[in-house]
Amino acid sequence: METSTFLKTMDEVSKMTRIPLATLRFYRHLGSKGPKSALIGGRVMYREQDVIDWVNAAFDSVSK
Repeated sequence: METSTFLKTMDEVSKMTRIPLATLRFYRHLGSKGPKSALIGGRVMYREQDVIDWVNAAFDSVSK
């Protein structure tokens, strides 16, 4: 799997989800909201699948 596809920066996740960077930073600070992230090489990184799973879970939790 290609790293550039597999791992996403905070900026890429912001563009992907249309969530402002400040909100992603706040979610990371809280630790209980937002997709899973890790500090890799001094940068906050997200696995693409974790972001997709997080978005899907948000839609699944909404009542119809």
